[in-house]
Amino acid sequence: MAASELYTKSARVWIPDAEEVWKSAELTKDYKNDDASLQLMLEDGTTIDHKLDPKTKNLPYLRNPDILVGENDLTALSYLHEPAVLHNLKVRFIDSKLIYTYCGIVLVAINPYETLPIYGTDIINAYSGQNMGDMDPHIFAVAEEAYKQMARDERNQSIIVSGESGAGKTVSAKYAMRYFATVSGSASEANVEEKVLASNPIMEAIGNAKTTRNDNSSRFGKYIEIGFDNRYRIIGANMRTYLLEKSRVVFQADEERNYHIFYQLCASANQPEFKNLRLSTANDFLYTRQGRSPVIEGVDDAKELCTTRHAFTLLGINESYQIGLFQVLAAILHLGNVEIKDRDSDSSLIAPNNRHLTAFCELVGVTYQDMSQWLCHRKLKTATETYIKPLPRLQATNARDALSKHIYAKLFNWIVEHVNKALVTNVKQHSFIGVLDIYGFETFEINSFEQFCINYANEKLQQQFNMHVFKLEQEEYMKEQIPWTLIDFYDNQPCINLIEAKMGILDLLDEECKMPKGSDDSWAQKLYNTHLKTCSLFEKPRMSNRAFIIQHFADKVEYQCEGFLEKNKDTVNEEQIHVLKASKKFDLLVELFQDEEKATTPTGQVPGTGGRTRLSIKPDKGRDTSSKEHKKTVGCQFRNSLQMLMETLNATTPHYVRCIKPNDFKLAFSFDPKRAVQQLRACGVLETIRISAAGFPSRWTYQEFFSRYRVLMKQKDVLPDKKLTCRNVLEKLVQDQDKYQFGKTKIFFRAGQVAYLEKLRADKLRAACIRIQKTIRCWLARKKYLRQRSAVITIQRFTRGYQARCLVKFMRRTQAATVIQKYQRMCVERKRYRQKQAAALAMQTILRAYMARQKYQALLREHKAVIIQKHVRGWLARCWYKRCLEAIVYLQCCIRRMRAKRELKKLKIEARSVEHFKKLNKGMENKIMQLQRKIDEQNKDNRVISEKLVSLESSYASESERMRGELGRLRGVEEDAKNKANQVSSLLEELEKLRKELSVTQQEKKTIEDWAQKYRDEMEKMVSELKDQNGLLKKEKDDLNRMIQEQSQQMTEKMTRAIAQETQQLETDLNEERSRYQNLLTEHLRLEEKYDDLKEELAHSTNVSKPGHRRTDSTHSSNESEYTYNSEYAELEDGSRVGEDVTRGMDTSLTLKLQKRVTELEQEKQSLRNELENREEQFQRARARDDAQFRKARGAELEYESLKRQELESENKKLRHDLAEMRQSLLGGAAAGTGAPGSPAYKVLLDQLNASCEELEVRKEEVLILRSQLVSQKEAMHHKDEKETMTEPSVFAKDVNKLKDADELKQAYVGLKDTNRLLEQQLQAQRRTYDSEVESLRGELQNVKEENNRQQQLLAQNLQLPPEARIEASLQHEITRLTNENLELMADDPTASREARVIILRRMVDLMEQLEKQDRTIRKLKKQLKVYSKRIGEMGAGQAEGQTSPGQMVEEPIHPVNIPRREKDFQGMLEYKKEDEMKLVKNLILELKPRGVAVNLIPGLPAYILFMCLRHADYLNDDQKVRTLLTSTINSIKKILKKRGDDFETVSFWLANTCRFLHCLKQYSGDEAFMKHNTSRQNEHCLSNFDLAEYRQVISDLAIQIYQQLVKCMENILQPMIVSGMLEHETIQGVSGVKPTGLRKRTSSIADEGTYTLDSILRQLSAFHSTMCQHGTDPELIKQVVKQLFYIIGAVTLNNLLLRKDMCSWSKGMQIRYNVSQLEEWLRDKGLMNCGAKETLEPLIQAAQLLQVKKKTEEDAEAICSMCHALTTAQIVKVLNLYTPVNEFEERVSVAFIRTIQTRLRDRSESPQLLMDTKMIYPVTFPFSPSSLALETIQIPTSLNLSFLTRV
Repeated sequence: MAASELYTKSARVWIPDAEEVWKSAELTKDYKNDDASLQLMLEDGTTIDHKLDPKTKNLPYLRNPDILVGENDLTALSYLHEPAVLHNLKVRFIDSKLIYTYCGIVLVAINPYETLPIYGTDIINAYSGQNMGDMDPHIFAVAEEAYKQMARDERNQSIIVSGESGAGKTVSAKYAMRYFATVSGSASEANVEEKVLASNPIMEAIGNAKTTRNDNSSRFGKYIEIGFDNRYRIIGANMRTYLLEKSRVVFQADEERNYHIFYQLCASANQPEFKNLRLSTANDFLYTRQGRSPVIEGVDDAKELCTTRHAFTLLGINESYQIGLFQVLAAILHLGNVEIKDRDSDSSLIAPNNRHLTAFCELVGVTYQDMSQWLCHRKLKTATETYIKPLPRLQATNARDALSKHIYAKLFNWIVEHVNKALVTNVKQHSFIGVLDIYGFETFEINSFEQFCINYANEKLQQQFNMHVFKLEQEEYMKEQIPWTLIDFYDNQPCINLIEAKMGILDLLDEECKMPKGSDDSWAQKLYNTHLKTCSLFEKPRMSNRAFIIQHFADKVEYQCEGFLEKNKDTVNEEQIHVLKASKKFDLLVELFQDEEKATTPTGQVPGTGGRTRLSIKPDKGRDTSSKEHKKTVGCQFRNSLQMLMETLNATTPHYVRCIKPNDFKLAFSFDPKRAVQQLRACGVLETIRISAAGFPSRWTYQEFFSRYRVLMKQKDVLPDKKLTCRNVLEKLVQDQDKYQFGKTKIFFRAGQVAYLEKLRADKLRAACIRIQKTIRCWLARKKYLRQRSAVITIQRFTRGYQARCLVKFMRRTQAATVIQKYQRMCVERKRYRQKQAAALAMQTILRAYMARQKYQALLREHKAVIIQKHVRGWLARCWYKRCLEAIVYLQCCIRRMRAKRELKKLKIEARSVEHFKKLNKGMENKIMQLQRKIDEQNKDNRVISEKLVSLESSYASESERMRGELGRLRGVEEDAKNKANQVSSLLEELEKLRKELSVTQQEKKTIEDWAQKYRDEMEKMVSELKDQNGLLKKEKDDLNRMIQEQSQQMTEKMTRAIAQETQQLETDLNEERSRYQNLLTEHLRLEEKYDDLKEELAHSTNVSKPGHRRTDSTHSSNESEYTYNSEYAELEDGSRVGEDVTRGMDTSLTLKLQKRVTELEQEKQSLRNELENREEQFQRARARDDAQFRKARGAELEYESLKRQELESENKKLRHDLAEMRQSLLGGAAAGTGAPGSPAYKVLLDQLNASCEELEVRKEEVLILRSQLVSQKEAMHHKDEKETMTEPSVFAKDVNKLKDADELKQAYVGLKDTNRLLEQQLQAQRRTYDSEVESLRGELQNVKEENNRQQQLLAQNLQLPPEARIEASLQHEITRLTNENLELMADDPTASREARVIILRRMVDLMEQLEKQDRTIRKLKKQLKVYSKRIGEMGAGQAEGQTSPGQMVEEPIHPVNIPRREKDFQGMLEYKKEDEMKLVKNLILELKPRGVAVNLIPGLPAYILFMCLRHADYLNDDQKVRTLLTSTINSIKKILKKRGDDFETVSFWLANTCRFLHCLKQYSGDEAFMKHNTSRQNEHCLSNFDLAEYRQVISDLAIQIYQQLVKCMENILQPMIVSGMLEHETIQGVSGVKPTGLRKRTSSIADEGTYTLDSILRQLSAFHSTMCQHGTDPELIKQVVKQLFYIIGAVTLNNLLLRKDMCSWSKGMQIRYNVSQLEEWLRDKGLMNCGAKETLEPLIQAAQLLQVKKKTEEDAEAICSMCHALTTAQIVKVLNLYTPVNEFEERVSVAFIRTIQTRLRDRSESPQLLMDTKMIYPVTFPFSPSSLALETIQIPTSLNLSFLTRV
């Protein structure tokens, strides 16, 4: 298109500027082709006339549209040129605080000089597995791309990091290696990734130093190859180093430092192990004080040395070698302080006994004389003789410095060699990723040999970079079948030839070094003669004959020839080396100077000396002897090393990172355009732009083009084929077909075409906006007209109404005037009449007034009397009410205390039945004690308030007494007034009598009347004052009552809040404890699986199996091992042997890890144990007084127990004696009877007697056990009471949540206090209960005697019965006896058990002992039954085989006798044989397919079947069978989950069945808490013999593990869908516009495999939900799963939003909110709105709202701060920084607004973490869910192949 179409008015351009490099301007008028200048207006409003070059007529660069500014990829810009690149980088760096930007295949990294939170593990996890263009630019994205291409393409990779010193190269390389170490892990347990990272602090210590540009500048280049195995896990690494700056060892410029290791040693000189080094501060040594800046701000050198030593240790360099290294370094410092003085002009000397030289010689183990001689002399060899030549002081000093540099270089090589040895591995390397950290292009005021080598290396790297970029462009064009045209790009091969070709600069330099009298001047002349006229890239400075200029790819550089020859030769005095090699005391020093073949490290470096800077270069491997070590020049070595590096890079796929230094003053986020442009030109970024701009830089897919420029198409242009549609439209819009090309999947545009299309799109949208505005304005104008017309009509209506009202008003006024006249005349007449009437009534008024006053006085006195009576009666009524209220409150307290006592006892009983809950709620006891203390404090406050109230009442009573006294006084005054009133009346009578004397007494009468009036006024005033005082007292009384009520209400509210807060805190602590416990379970499962894997690998590797010996698998969980019995000891021993064998084969580091973990767990256990002991000590001190009384009472009780034991022993002896006599009598009378010895009946009876003897022996053992228990019980009773005291609050803590108001809590607390007092009284009354207890025990002994007598009678009766009936009767009687004993034990008087706490405890212990005895007795009877059955069977067989004598009847064989049971219906049990257990587990667990047979089953059927089998084992009282069944079930579920743990249906199926099995164990456990919802039939099915509470805990842990595995499985399925469905897919079509994308978006590692939508997520969630419902998962558990899934969706979506600048726009916020609403709708449809899932999406919702709200004013900032409470400050600022307008009509967020937000959110206390933790799993709970399904109704399908099960 013509320039006139682009350079129009308001078009923006870039013009050159001296300060800012490029300045923006705007055209004020259109440009025409013949114009010689442009009229421009700068951003500050200045108008200028920009002259155009008359020859070239080159117009200034056009500026990109604002919506393209700040793009992630510079190639996405429409106009690709230097000002656009510079401006885009500046906007991203300054405004958005983004340091990374893509430029095609290059990652541009700008050093922020500030620590940013963008390198954490969460960021690494976010970038792991992502395509490179999908996330914001980052070093992790480049590392992920390299790692992914290595795995996908099976090709080695390289990451080339370059830049100036201080640009951040080392940090970038370090983060890349950290990414590989984190993502890949290591192939073994040797922690190779940690060793790779540990090499960084070592290399920084010995190879980094402070410069004027950087505090941690790398003074060498390195190439690290990180090796991977065939599973792409790190197996090792190898390091090659280049260009070590050795001159820094002996010289540093101002404000610079030597290598860090020297200052670290000086800072640690006071440590004991460094005393022998004789070090001091850094200012005391020449080699560390020249830069006059020994300290780096913010760096602790002593601490850094600890880090370095730790890294040495981790890499296998032991302590002795470390001390040796430090000795060499200290020797170098001492050598630098050796002072060499002039002896004369041609020689020098070292003063004798120089302390620094002495220290040097002692440290390195050489003689003082030899070293001092060869520091000042030199040996010269000729063909026939050898001369020793003294050296002048300057040459001797140079020789000393050369030796220091040589030693340091050797030490550097040795360290690198050993680092490589530590990183090497025996595993075969499959591939590697190399990380190259090397200098960038350098140019200074004085450039020497070092800069020449650095720039030569950069020329080679730039050539490789250009070829790679050119190759990628060519591949892209060929892939899209675009006609390929040769792109002209800068080829720096001539410059490389100038340096390295034959007769090049390096060849001439080597030739000059071989000349005997070669010098820098002669070399310069050779350069001038050879290249000045033949090469255009070589120039000679005008004012110098000792310098030359080379035109590099980045800039012209002038090199000074001085020192080139000396630095290239790199010589050192060989005699000094021989002295060091002769060291006998220091083996490390000798090792440093071994022969070349032995000493050459993998770096291949050769040290050298001479000049300011020495380079350590990899030598040629062809050298055979060390004599040639110093003859090969540095330039030749460097050229060979560089050639090997280029060969390595060319054999890999390179990835480029260009580090930019934004300013020279290390200011955070400060951008200097001049320095930035200089580096951009030097690092090749602009060359990449130029190559891209030369072809078709802008590339759009057909879909993106159609979506973006759909507005430019007409309806008729839109065809079903979008490719054809785009072609037709583009041909109409752009006439020049050379400006674009159509590829297979993309459209390619020339530079500037996208901007032109954007202009057309903006014009079209602007025209559409104008049309919309026109229509809307028309509508608004018409609406305004109609509104005005309606207003006029309304005004007319109101005006006419007003006129009508005025007329009516006038008529009313006329009528009113007439009426007024009439009434006025009437008033005149009435007034005249009233005057006459008043005159007539005057006398009547005076008389009536007098009479009224008399009556008033009487009424006043009566009123006061009534008031006094009212107050007195009120006071009496209140006193009566208070007494009644106190009585009622006291009665309520008594009743509540009684109820609390009952509840407390009930809680104690419950507490003893749920002992395992005490272990889980140990931490709750302290909180309950805190609540009790708070209640005590509240009671104290109540008492204080009550005392205040009593004092107020007393003051009120005293005030009332005072008022009563005042009232009495007033009554006296009133009597006086009455008397005086009587006197007035008498005087009036006298006045009537003495009318005649009126003139005399008139004055006296007037005086008396005045006095009476005055008195009356005073009395009225006094009455009013009394009324006021009474009102004030009432008011004060009301205020006091109100204050009391308010205080009471406040106290109640405060207590309620405190209880609520404590409850919430307890719930939070419980959730945290549950989460911590479940995390420990996860860690245990991971270690267990790891152990299994290691054992399997060991088994595969060794493959050793001994015949006849089978090792037992010991992979049992720690929880299961607690519940195993003695019968498994052999298996455990075998398993331990296997574990020992495995441990021997394990790696040492794994053993250390496991030992460390075990140590941590033991420490945690010990800390918990100490805490428990501390709490026990507290309770001991609190209960010390009660314990003393209890011990006294317990002593008497133990004496009684001893008496009882003695009586039992004597009784047992007597019984044994009786049995022996009975046996003898039976043996004596057997000869004459039918049951002769040897007969079956006799044998049976004899066996019975023997069994009875064994029974007595068992009883004797029980007596011994009782004795030991009694002895130990006395010692442990103190601790037992404390435990019970601690148990009571723990049981109460269980019901804290139930006490929701303060009254109930207070009542419970008062009840506890009353109970404690009652227990104290019971302890005092305990002695009185001993006598009755002794009598009861004697009665029990009497019953035992009677029972023994009955046993003897039974034996006599049994002898008369037949053999079969005899055995059956004896067994039945024994069972009956045991049953009666149990009933008698259970029929103890419950009233007596409530009388004393100690009696209850003792009786509970007795009952437990009796229960144990009963179990042992039952087991013994079963053994007897088996013995009887076996012997009877043998006797029957023997009689069948033997011959019967004549006359002797053949008896039938005696069959095994079973205890007869009443036949019942099916009892919901399944019987199986022991050998069928493995078949049961195999068919029901291992081979059951959820998608096959299990689909048609009853939900939870496997759990029901397993529980029914367990019930039968419990019914048989077979503990072995119960244990093995549960263990096999748990292990089989673990096995199937390990095998098929990635199958969601399998995991869900077994989670549902495990929970159902757990619920069955609870429902049928016999615990009343779980039997509330059972039917009577279900209660009959409860377990009768075993308490499986411990196994319930094991199964609960197993369910937690399955739940976590289910969450991970669902997360793996949902993970690929979340970002695509929630962020990328346009659910609302056309809302979000597509912006131009850069090269990175088009060259992602993996092609799109199908786009997921929101419907995909919803369908997957529905599939999850339906599957879990089908498997019978508990609804509450489904809610927890859905909540976890929604958290994952929200966290992953928000994390990607925070890391993707292209997603932070207004339209994307609308898309997200719509998607969230669809998720909420799904929750509503499934009835899951109350599961808490919606709340987990709150951060994502607020982020979407933040994208859409207005972001300009202070009010907007306030609204954002109040709205985004679920987002952290870092997340809010990140979203605002990333906010990007999609259209020109949107505005960016200003920097000032973001700072306002930061200021407002500064006081927030929150985590600084940017991303949400996607791996967080909420703690899961399994609420009890009983089943209504009856066990006896369950039918087993034949498809399960469980025909061997028998219904019982």
